[in-house]
Amino acid sequence: MPSRKNKPQLQDKRPALGPPRILLSDEHPINPGMIDADALLVLRKLQEAGFHGYLVGGGVRDLYLGKTPKDFDISTNAHPGQIRKIFRNSMTIGRRFRLVQVFFRNGKTIEVSTLRSLDEHDLDGPETVLAPNNTFGNLEEDAQRRDLTINSLFYEIEHNTIIDYVGGIDDLNHQIVRIVGDPDKRISRDPVRMLRAIRHAARINFTIEPLSWQAICRHHHELALCPPSRLRDELFKDLHSGSLLDWFDLAAASGLFGSILGLYKDMLAKPADDLNLSCKQQLTNLFTVVDRVTKKMTAAQIGQRLPNEFLLALLLLPWAACRFNFIRQEMKGSAAYQFSKQLRASLDDKIGTQLNLPRTTRQEIVSFIGNLPLFIQHQDQDAWPLWLTRKSYFKNCLLFFHFYQESGGGLPVPDSLLDIVPPPPMPIRHPRSGSREKRSSRPGSMIPALASDAPGGIFGFKKKPL
Repeated sequence: MPSRKNKPQLQDKRPALGPPRILLSDEHPINPGMIDADALLVLRKLQEAGFHGYLVGGGVRDLYLGKTPKDFDISTNAHPGQIRKIFRNSMTIGRRFRLVQVFFRNGKTIEVSTLRSLDEHDLDGPETVLAPNNTFGNLEEDAQRRDLTINSLFYEIEHNTIIDYVGGIDDLNHQIVRIVGDPDKRISRDPVRMLRAIRHAARINFTIEPLSWQAICRHHHELALCPPSRLRDELFKDLHSGSLLDWFDLAAASGLFGSILGLYKDMLAKPADDLNLSCKQQLTNLFTVVDRVTKKMTAAQIGQRLPNEFLLALLLLPWAACRFNFIRQEMKGSAAYQFSKQLRASLDDKIGTQLNLPRTTRQEIVSFIGNLPLFIQHQDQDAWPLWLTRKSYFKNCLLFFHFYQESGGGLPVPDSLLDIVPPPPMPIRHPRSGSREKRSSRPGSMIPALASDAPGGIFGFKKKPL
């Protein structure tokens, strides 16, 4: 795999199965005070109801590494129906395996899942991609069925301990990403695991251990077995990650990039010519800009980000430039229309079906790419033409143009076009005097919950506190 700076010697030996490693409170840096208050409340209410609750996955990993987790996911030995009885402000979701979402103020959601068995992944399991798995299990089985060792740790608040069945603590200490179990078998069962492995390696600057990396390189073509919408959603996560450039290095080296975006399969290896950079260098330059802006927006505003179709258009721009050689061409009248028509047809053929992109998304991509020559042609004027500024697409395509300019060594994308502003404060709800609406026992509560049989709900839901 591509070299990662300042990394220790990789460990090829996979940890043997056996009793779990338990880290006591003085052997790890996590304590209950570091956990999100709502997640802590869920853990305590499960405990009070007589069940065991564990913080799992990325939450444990990030806290151990001294980072702030994006999500706090919880696993428990309680079944979905039992979880619903404990948390009135919740709903059950999922097809292959049911889990419960618990709702809190300000749109926050804590996902609570029942511990699952490893029937889908053991040596005698069904030899099918995405085999059904609706069997409840115990801690060890749940740990064995997870994708990566560093995401297979359990933290419990009663004794403040971390429970490790798969060697995840050692891999965290050695900065290693390792697929749990036999990587060839686990990838064949769910090829999306390859994308998750390189995503985590890119985000936290870890090295993928050799056996896992070699398996990814062998099986990259199996991404075609996954549902298109699933690949699309996984790709969006990487586009918004802030580590897109590091992800691209790993995806290109392993072959995953060409498998998820087939239109680039034969283009990445082509060298630059006298007039243009290679596709790979163009992507590198664009991803550098995307990462810079993504981190800036994340630091300045919560919950706001660049649109998916905007990032997809940037991702596809080098392909379109190499395929149609349109960047420096004058696009007017019928020529511009014909180019947009050819671009749309090629997109539909090359990627629309592969990623199950909605029609509106494809049209937005065509608008961003197809209008770029207009902005390039008029960039040296004292002001943008009035007719161009009146177009509905002007502001968004102007932002796209500035991303293109910065990727070529131009000035940074102006903050004024990013609309970077602090999020507005949450409005305070004041019931009107004389209102007949049912009031919560906690004033101001806006937490959604499934309605009971009692009247007062709307479409099966009503506002009710935890």
